[in-house]
Amino acid sequence: MSSTPSLPNFVVWAPDYTDEGALGRRLAVRPAHLENAKKLINQGIIRVGGGLLTPESVNAAAADIKFVGSCLIYEGETIDAVRKIVEEDLYYTADVWDKEKIVILPIALATGLPPVPS
Repeated sequence: MSSTPSLPNFVVWAPDYTDEGALGRRLAVRPAHLENAKKLINQGIIRVGGGLLTPESVNAAAADIKFVGSCLIYEGETIDAVRKIVEEDLYYTADVWDKEKIVILPIALATGLPPVPS
């Protein structure tokens, strides 16, 4: 649960590396990444997030879906605090996300966020 509902929100756009092994690295660590993300969701740190797909993946069979990155909204005290969490993520440490291309910016939401799971 979020400790302070008034903390700022930050959008994180984290494109994946594009080398031949990038998708394999993503899939290899995905279960552990999702387990850690679930903990952060339950703590109210990750408010919403998911994998970015190629346009061809919209109607593709599960085996043919191609990820190109991730997009998340974090709640945190500062941009540096969010950056630290991002840099501890398994997708960051396992070289799934392209470290040079990650963008973290404050976001002024025009809509509400889903409630923090209780």
